[in-house]
Amino acid sequence: MKQRLTRRQALGGAVAAGGLSAWPMVATLAAQPDTLFREVLLVDGTGTAPRLANVLVSGDRIARIDPPSAGGDARRVIAGEGRVLAPGFIDMHSHGDPLKDSYEAFLAMGVTTITLGQDGSGPRLGKDLDPRSWMAAIDRAPIDLNVVLLASHGTLRRAAGVPDSVRVPDAAGLARMAAQLDSEMRAGAFGLSYGLEYVPGIYSETAELTNLGKVVSRYGGVVMSHMRSENDEDIKTSIDELIASSLPARPHISHLKVVFGKGEARARELLAFLADKRRQGIELTADQYPYEAGYTGIAILFPKWALPPTDYARVVAERRQELRDYLVQRMTRRGGPEALLIGTAPYAGKTLAQAAREAGLHFADFLIKIGPQSGSGAHFTQDKALQDVLLLDPYVAFSTDGGPGMRHPRATGTYAKLVEEYVVRDRKLGIAEMVRKGSGLPAHILRLGDRGVIRPGMQADLILFDPAKVKARSSYVDPFAKAEGFDLVMVGGQAAYEGGARVAKRGRLLRAR
Repeated sequence: MKQRLTRRQALGGAVAAGGLSAWPMVATLAAQPDTLFREVLLVDGTGTAPRLANVLVSGDRIARIDPPSAGGDARRVIAGEGRVLAPGFIDMHSHGDPLKDSYEAFLAMGVTTITLGQDGSGPRLGKDLDPRSWMAAIDRAPIDLNVVLLASHGTLRRAAGVPDSVRVPDAAGLARMAAQLDSEMRAGAFGLSYGLEYVPGIYSETAELTNLGKVVSRYGGVVMSHMRSENDEDIKTSIDELIASSLPARPHISHLKVVFGKGEARARELLAFLADKRRQGIELTADQYPYEAGYTGIAILFPKWALPPTDYARVVAERRQELRDYLVQRMTRRGGPEALLIGTAPYAGKTLAQAAREAGLHFADFLIKIGPQSGSGAHFTQDKALQDVLLLDPYVAFSTDGGPGMRHPRATGTYAKLVEEYVVRDRKLGIAEMVRKGSGLPAHILRLGDRGVIRPGMQADLILFDPAKVKARSSYVDPFAKAEGFDLVMVGGQAAYEGGARVAKRGRLLRAR
C-alpha cells in the first residue's frame, strides 16, 4: 500500500534548503484586491534576483504578481518608490508569551512570525503544563504577530509526571512522555525543542531523547536543540548527539556558535563537518543571530551538582570552597567578570565585576551569594570573525533568540542589523540572500507551506522598506530602542505596523498540518 504523505512531508521532499522553487500555487483570489504595491523591488524570499513588479493583495493572500507596466487598481495603492517588498521575517528562535507581552519591537524590525517553545521550555497557561490550554487561549486572543509553537522537552517531561530528580525515567515514564508529545504534535506543534544545558534537560540521556525523536518523525516535524555544550572542544560531540537523538526526524541546531573558538578557519572546519552530515542524507540546518554575546541564565556558570533540584543551601554549606574554585575557573575562561553584563534587576545593566565590587565581594563570592536562579545576562564569549563565517552559510537561517524585555539588542535589532551592516555597509550578503535566510529558509525548515515567499496564493505577510534607511538602534547600553526603516509590516494582508508604530494586532497561532 502506498503511504500517504502529509502536506508538510510532501513539501519537505520537494523543496531544497538552498533554493525554494517548488512552492504550492493556489488559485488566484478575488479580482478586486485590497492592496496594490506598485513598482516595488520584489525580493521574493527564494533567493532569486530582485525585480520590479506590481504585487496585488486580496484578503490575506497574494492575489497576483504583474510586471510594473501592468497598471491596476485597488482599495489602497502603495507606491514602491524604489523600496523593497519582501516576505515578513520568520524568527526561528524566540521567547516570551504573546498573551502577556508586546511584540511591537519585533514588528519594527520586520518580523511577522516567531517560534516559541524553545530551549526545552514552552509558554503555558498558569500552572497548566499542557500547552494545549495555552494554544486555546492564544486562539481567542488578539496577538501582534503569528506564532509557531514547538513542544518543549522539559515542559512535557514535567507534564508527563517525570520529576527533575529522576535522571533516567523508567519505561512507564518514557511512555508517558511519548504519549504527551504525541498529543502536542497532533494539536499542531511543529516539532520539539531541547534545552540540554538547562534543568531538566541537563540531566537527560540520549536514549530518553531518541524515544521522543521517533514521535516527532511520525509527524514530519523538526527537532531543535540548545545543545549539550557549545564550547569549542565539545561542539562536534554535541552535534552528533543532536543527530542521534533526532533521527529519523530532522535535526536543527539552535543559535549556532562556537564558544571560545577563534577565527575563520575554525568556522570553515565546522561548516565542512556539517556539510559532511548532509552528504550522508541528514537534513541538518541551524539558525544564528549577528551578535557576539549570548544571553542566558546565570545558572550556566554553575556546576550541575549545584543546580535544582539539588538543595543549593546545603551545597554552599558543605562544598563552598569547591564551588568557589569552580566558579573562578569557569568565569575566568569565559573572559572574566567584565565579560558578563547582568540583565536582571537589581543588577541590570552592570557587569558582574561592577556588581561584585559594589557589594564588596570577589566575583565568585558574589555569584555564590546570588545563586544560580538569580537571573540572566549577556555573556561575551564569541569571536566575530568565526561567527560571521557561520552566519553566511546557506543552510543557516536567522533568529533573534530574543523576547520582549530582554536586555540584549538582538531582541530589538537583529534583522535591522543584518540589513544595515551585512547587506548595505559591509556587502557580505546580497539583499536576496539575506531575505531568503530570514524568510524562505525558515519557512522550509518549519514546513510552513504557505509563508516565507511571495507567490500567488501565499499568505500576505509582507514588509516594505528601503535598505539604505534601515537602522538597528539598540545596543547593550540601550537594548530596548526599536529598529527604524521598515515602513510597512503586513500580517495576513493587513497593516500591523506602519509609520513607526503598531496599528493593529493581526497575528494568530499557526498549526502544523
